[in-house]
Formats: sequence, structure tokens, C-alpha cells
Amino acid sequence: MGDVIAAPPQPRVPVRGTDQTFPVHRIYCVGRNFADHAREMGATAPASRAERGTPVFFLKPADAIALQADVPYPPGTQDLHHEVELVVALGHDAPAGVLDPADAERLIYGYAVGLDLTRRDLQGAAKAKGLPWDTGKSFDHAAPISAIVPKAQVGELGDRRISLAINGETRQQGSLADLIWTVPDILHELSRLYALRAGDLIFMGTPAGVGPLQPGDRFHAVVEGIAEHSGRIVAAAV
Repeated sequence: MGDVIAAPPQPRVPVRGTDQTFPVHRIYCVGRNFADHAREMGATAPASRAERGTPVFFLKPADAIALQADVPYPPGTQDLHHEVELVVALGHDAPAGVLDPADAERLIYGYAVGLDLTRRDLQGAAKAKGLPWDTGKSFDHAAPISAIVPKAQVGELGDRRISLAINGETRQQGSLADLIWTVPDILHELSRLYALRAGDLIFMGTPAGVGPLQPGDRFHAVVEGIAEHSGRIVAAAV
């Protein structure tokens, strides 16, 4: 039985140093995973890990990834914001049931750096009305991402720095040691809600300093010793 329309190509991210690609299944994102950013957004940050509650999750479509250097300014917004994030790429399906955090590392294929682009005005308007804010987070080119670096080339994440410069000025910076929920924590919590699969990407949350982007702005995102990604925001074609 044939398709009634041509099947779109599967989104894929290159693997650094190879001619291989990583086919994307889903994109999960973690909200408020740095205490300073939680406070910046008007939320109460936990005083300790024992008080952290449960993480905030949202999703972007797989075809929201943007590999090109020129990222078009999205429609429907006057307030596009940057959020730099560590990205975790899964290379194995999770076993059935809730994943033990001790087993989480076995699922990881590699890491990248990405941007969780946000139409902040749309998100804010939806939040004010108690409505879902998908339109603020899920749109074309909403997830610029670097090539994926295999975990074997990375070693421990530790306290590596994450940063974002806009037009040469550092806007965001933080340490992965300051994540409220670590990578094993997040995979454990996601497994309570979803069947994690090879091809999943997890954007792990952003440090404080989020702010607006305009057409012409150039960005440079870094996770220290792992990945870098540069590009610019361009006016959308009319």
C-alpha cells in the first residue's frame, strides 16, 4: 500500500568527524533546570536538590532542528529569545518501565550544544491565560544544534562551562555542575512519562541571561570541551 503524499525526509544531525548522521526521533526539552534561570523567569528555585520537586518538560518537533548557519527569524513574534543548552543524544532504546538513573548512561550516544529558541511574547501571553505555550517553543528552526560528539570522545560532563555570545558579547554562562536535575535524573524522570528511544534528543535547560535576538545578530554557543555552534539570525524571506 503506497503513501498518498511523498514522505518527508527524516531530520538528521551530523556526527562530528564522520560521514555519519544521527536520525532524530523526538526532541524533549527541560525547563527551569538552572536555579538562576528559574529565578530570572519569576519561578521559585529549590534551595536544595531534596526540594526540587519534579522537572518541567515540553517538546519540539523533530524537524525543528536547524543545522544551517542562517536561522530565519520566526513569524508571529516581536520577542524572539535565545536559550543555550547542552543537548543529549540517545543511541539506545530504554528498557520497558521506569529507568534506573544508574542505567541512564548506557543510553547516551553523544552530546551537542543547541539553542532553545523561544517566542517569548507568545509564551508569556499563553502563560498569563493558563493556556499551553506550544506556539512559544515549537516552530520551524526553533532548535539550532551543533554536530553531535560521541560520548566516548567526551568523558565526564563534570563542571564544564556552557556559554552563549551574541555579536561577540557573552550573554549567558553557567556550569553543568549547577544543573538542578542531572542527565541521569532527567532520563529517569522522562522514562516515567515516555518510552525513550534511540534518536531522541534532550535539551537540558539554560542558565540565566536569556534575552532577545534580532535579524543580523550573530551567535556563538559553546559547551566547554565538547561542542561549539555559530550562526546568525536573518530576516525571514517574504
